[in-house]
Amino acid sequence: MRSTVFRLVQFSPLLSRIHAVGLGSKPAPGVADGASPSARRAWSRPPFGVSLRAAVWRAGRARSPFSTAWLRLRRVGSFNSALTLGQRQRSGSVLIGVLWCVVLLAVIVIGLLHTSRLDLMVGKYHSDRVQAHYLALAGIEKAKALLYQDSLERSRAGVHHGAGLYDAPAQFRDILLGRGQFRIIRGGTADEGGGLIYGVSDEESRLNINVADVNQLTNIMGLRSDIAAAIVDWRDGDNAVSPGGAEEPYYASLQPPYLPRNAEFPTLRELLMVRGVTPELLNGEPQALLAAGLGLPAASSLEESTADEPEPPSNSGWSSLLTAHSSVEDVDASGSSRVNIQSADIAALTGVSGITTPIAQAIIAHRTRTRFESLADLLEVRAAPPGGQNRNNNNAPTGPTVIADRLFQDIADHLTVEDQTELRGAINLNTASVEVLMCLPGVTRPLAQAVVAHRKANGFFPHIAELLQVSGMNRELFKQVAPHVTVRSETFRILSEGRVGKRGSRQRIEVVVHVGLNSVKTLAYREDDL
Repeated sequence: MRSTVFRLVQFSPLLSRIHAVGLGSKPAPGVADGASPSARRAWSRPPFGVSLRAAVWRAGRARSPFSTAWLRLRRVGSFNSALTLGQRQRSGSVLIGVLWCVVLLAVIVIGLLHTSRLDLMVGKYHSDRVQAHYLALAGIEKAKALLYQDSLERSRAGVHHGAGLYDAPAQFRDILLGRGQFRIIRGGTADEGGGLIYGVSDEESRLNINVADVNQLTNIMGLRSDIAAAIVDWRDGDNAVSPGGAEEPYYASLQPPYLPRNAEFPTLRELLMVRGVTPELLNGEPQALLAAGLGLPAASSLEESTADEPEPPSNSGWSSLLTAHSSVEDVDASGSSRVNIQSADIAALTGVSGITTPIAQAIIAHRTRTRFESLADLLEVRAAPPGGQNRNNNNAPTGPTVIADRLFQDIADHLTVEDQTELRGAINLNTASVEVLMCLPGVTRPLAQAVVAHRKANGFFPHIAELLQVSGMNRELFKQVAPHVTVRSETFRILSEGRVGKRGSRQRIEVVVHVGLNSVKTLAYREDDL
């Protein structure tokens, strides 16, 4: 070890100085020059706690030329190292600042791009909504044109009713126009099996709330007598409360208060203001509850599986059975005015094919004694025998009837007992459901089902006298029913849906129109939550 140190001293004066100071150049007292090598090794070891660092420090304290140069070199190196470290720190700070600026700029740019994208999407959405709106209007106009054309064709053919536009997918399903398409839809009735049908529906298949009395209204499932009385009180012209009804005092006590209209319902949705009528009763159960009750999948899964198919209008509420607009003109199948047997003379009566002069005279003689309440009273007209014989105590002839059932069916469509030219609230035997037919006086569920079965088996009713051919119908029932029924429809509900693209914006518009022989009039318009 000592020989190694001596060799290093030969090459490094500084290490020689360190060795001289740290280890000492003289042997310790008591150690002879001729001491053994082990004694010299013990002397050459530094004392406990003395290290090479301490030796270097002691060498520096000696202020030798070598140590001074060494310290200067260390100081210069430390300064250069400190200078380099400071530059690196400043360079790193600048780099971090630049990176933060880049991040902030990236965030700003991304935010601007996102905002621009949202603006574009909102603009496109509103643009698509406007286009969908006008596509739906196009569907409304097409349906009105086809209904008017159908009315003219039926008048020329002498037919009251035709089902061509009630289920017409060729005319109303996904009609392309520009960037989008439109469709005319309705919900199928229970008699039709429900589901979605591409076509129009008629208001004459529903019960008119502006005409029906309490007894007729209570035949609607779930419509209690107190609600029926409140409906009648709402539309009448006074503030007298009917039994179970509601008038101004009740509605004025609500928050916020309001007054009953005391006039006819302008729209069916005004029923929601009547005491006891709720959206669930009027519009049906919510779709989720309805689907759950029928065991159908939830709405979300339906949207995923049938995204291209429109949601059918709900037919589970009163809105599918009630209306505020049903009305038909009192004309025959060709569109000609009917002859009023209450006031027609012999010439007018004999102008109807099948009515002879004796029959016309018998009709006039009958009405001088009693007023005709319905066409069914014609079946009671009897011929006066020559000389005025065979009369009862009321001076009424007791001879045979002059109008047989077959003749009655031939002439019934050309005659009327009404003075007005419009039949409001008449129910169409060709389109009304069993539930609506049960609202007619004296009609039970079995009889209503028999009416529906008859029209399915034999075709549409050509006139109301055909009711006498229905199983279970007799003359007495016919007298009660005849003033409330018709076999034609002139008021239609059109629900049009416009859509841009396959999965673009949709807009629905619903209108109620009256299609006459000379014009088409819009009675109601709606385009909100449909």
